[in-house]
Amino acid sequence: MLPSSRGTYKIGDPYEIEGVWYYPKEDPDYRQTGIASWYGKPFHGRVTANGEIYDMNGLTAAHKTLAMPTYVRVTNLENSRALTVRINDRGPFVHGRIIDLSRRAAKLLGFEEQGVARVRVEAVPSPDEVEIAEKPVTPDKDRFAVKAAPVAVVQAAHLPPPAGVVVAPSPEVPKPPAGNGAEAWIPKPTNLYVQAGAFSFLENAERLRERLADLTEASVAPARVGGQELFRVRVGPIASLDQADATLERLIDNGHIDARIIVD
Repeated sequence: MLPSSRGTYKIGDPYEIEGVWYYPKEDPDYRQTGIASWYGKPFHGRVTANGEIYDMNGLTAAHKTLAMPTYVRVTNLENSRALTVRINDRGPFVHGRIIDLSRRAAKLLGFEEQGVARVRVEAVPSPDEVEIAEKPVTPDKDRFAVKAAPVAVVQAAHLPPPAGVVVAPSPEVPKPPAGNGAEAWIPKPTNLYVQAGAFSFLENAERLRERLADLTEASVAPARVGGQELFRVRVGPIASLDQADATLERLIDNGHIDARIIVD
């Protein structure tokens, strides 16, 4: 991935926070669901992990491992608003949170007041990586060719319905407030799960499920991720985020440090 013109490009060395090791890397295929949070005034004006000054009114975010800057598209799965932000900081270091957005980004995505939201996060190309096609050169034989006369424009007329026929109004699709930079469409229902692990082989997933039996009831669910079939060991669906947080903490406290909250 090429460095962005904004901020210092940085991957960083592995680091430890409260006994958990994180391994930063480039990941252009990154795609995860989970819980987003946001951070504001206490950090506004401080230096970020890649040397910028944090601006809570910018469209930026913190992530534990993605290279800085990486651009990600964040979709709020509760209202389907989506926008692109730039990773320029590390965090959040709260179990069960996958990204920490600026206050402005949280506001545009519609969860500033509630503080957290179910989201999907996907890496997207940075502006430096977008290829602009060169203007094609028109051959002389085409430039000097005789052009056909233009065809007259045909205008369509809207005719009234036949007598006695009532036309139903077209349904309106909800949209975010104009000019806020976020896109939206009709959201679909989602469920919360705590995923304890994901494996390429079913027998490994079953072994983990059996080890979890003393803690909680888990199931094995197949999924295709990046063209690869995986077997996910997960608990749920879980009724609320508070319950999901409690389940996650219980798994982590019992040694399952890779467990995380997912939205499906």
